[in-house]
Amino acid sequence: MSDPPPSVPDGSGSARGRPTGDPINALGAVVLCGGRSRRMGQDKASLPFGSETLLGRVVRLVSEVAGPVVVVAAPEQQLPQLPAKVIVARDPVAGRGPLQGVAVGLAALASEVRYAFVSPTDAPLLAPAFVRRMGQLCDGYDVAVPQIDGRTQVLAAVYRTALHELASALLRDQQQRLVALVEQVDAHSVDRQSLLADEGLRTADPQLDSLLNLNTWQDYEAALARAGLARR
Repeated sequence: MSDPPPSVPDGSGSARGRPTGDPINALGAVVLCGGRSRRMGQDKASLPFGSETLLGRVVRLVSEVAGPVVVVAAPEQQLPQLPAKVIVARDPVAGRGPLQGVAVGLAALASEVRYAFVSPTDAPLLAPAFVRRMGQLCDGYDVAVPQIDGRTQVLAAVYRTALHELASALLRDQQQRLVALVEQVDAHSVDRQSLLADEGLRTADPQLDSLLNLNTWQDYEAALARAGLARR
């Protein structure tokens, strides 16, 4: 028998950000911010986005529908101020890619929740409705991952938190590709039609801007414009 689907909290929670109700069936979140940002030339987490930092904005957005929230940072990375309820975890080794960050984040949540939405720090147009919908679509699977326009979006996906053990084993085998984890488990490829079958997501994010990442300064400027914000 498959596990019950992850319930999505209404935004209320305990001091650590855990949603009310049965916590093990809730949806947590992992935000990765330890990447090297080679094309941007500086740490993305502290970039301003309106009155917030980029990391602060993504944490706020995922916190509306998921919790606890874990931010995974590089070993010596300086982070902007975050809410007290956010859990900060550190990569044990710098530069080993998102698979390590996911392993660390899922391990931090494994005793708290059964599933976690994983997001990069450079997704400022992420809609909480997208996070909620992905949580719904992971029912009965190890992973739910968007497959949009031929791209597998492994950093906008929901993972069973118990997968931290497999992720760690892959890292010990010198594997750093997150898609290698997805390929070894029962994964649900989610298409555009499945996502937009949800009325709330159709209203909040009909173009699926939740999947846009900021890899260049041009991307950053375009995202600010899409959000109706000026560059500071």
